[in-house]
Amino acid sequence: MKNVFKRYVPLLAVLVMAVMIAACSSDTKNANKAAESAAPSSSPAATEEAAPSTKTVYPLTIENYTNNGEGTEWKAKSQTFDKAPEKVVANTQGAAELLIKLGLTDKMVGVAALYGAGDPAVQEEFKKIPVISKEYASKELVVGASPDLVLGRSDLYADADWGVGTVEGLNELGIKTFVQNTSVKGSTLDSLYKDIEQIGQIFDVQENAAAYIAELKKRAQTLKDKSAVSGEKTFAYVSDGGNGAIAIYSGNVDTFAGDVLGLLGLKNSFGTVTGDISKEQLIATNPDVLLLSVYTGGVDPEQTLKAFYADPSLQSLNAVKNKTIYPIDFNQFWGYSYSIFDGAEKLASEITANK
Repeated sequence: MKNVFKRYVPLLAVLVMAVMIAACSSDTKNANKAAESAAPSSSPAATEEAAPSTKTVYPLTIENYTNNGEGTEWKAKSQTFDKAPEKVVANTQGAAELLIKLGLTDKMVGVAALYGAGDPAVQEEFKKIPVISKEYASKELVVGASPDLVLGRSDLYADADWGVGTVEGLNELGIKTFVQNTSVKGSTLDSLYKDIEQIGQIFDVQENAAAYIAELKKRAQTLKDKSAVSGEKTFAYVSDGGNGAIAIYSGNVDTFAGDVLGLLGLKNSFGTVTGDISKEQLIATNPDVLLLSVYTGGVDPEQTLKAFYADPSLQSLNAVKNKTIYPIDFNQFWGYSYSIFDGAEKLASEITANK
């Protein structure tokens, strides 16, 4: 900082001091500039500039997905929001529950695909959402709800009877889309955190989103820590193919669920397999654990378990001998949402209790 001297002195003294001041002033300026460069500014303006914004600035552009029709690969597509959506259709129960967790119940005008046990913690809020179909909803039903955003599972964006319409078709009608990152092949647990972060930005509830991500990360670490002592086990997804006959599903596209199950030390025996898997392949591979998918309207899981354990052709399986066939809820594991933590925690407890 430059000093200003306001005193009268003899001329000689002034000349002498002028030389000294010039030298000192130069040194002082350089020292102060260096200090200012090295030290962080404490001014309010600088602090505000350094802090990340928790408010959404519209228009907001989010990187999301589209594809060329049912069964084709998903590719990047941007969605631009001029404001926070006001009328949302969630194409699955799990997607709707996630929005509830972020405080967005009042933004939903429809939900579909109620295929599993709901989260009791959001049950009362869920009742406030119009159910456009308990099964998978058609495009006609979805568009009939007059949404400005359709959000949810990737493979339901299709022009089939069970599909909500393609991304391109909905966008052409002026309806924005948000395909859950968790529902695209190659997704991981980080994809769930990304979903929550992006939804927080879209609806300008970024603080809610950040807090919920932190909560879920703690749950993930707890699962990992508790399961570390158990060691790795192999598993396979199975279901009742009818009359108690076992059917095997590879789950090769369900990388999100596979990543979460990895926290429990579980590795999918058929995670890289495409196409059908026979009972003979299951017996030859002999996974340690079988995970039985259970959904609303499906076969009674107790009846299926009884049939599997009694099937003479399955008696060589470790999962049959050790009674390690565990029912898992469809909504929790294929809702592509936070409820997978509820399912994983329940499964971890059952595996521990079965030692």
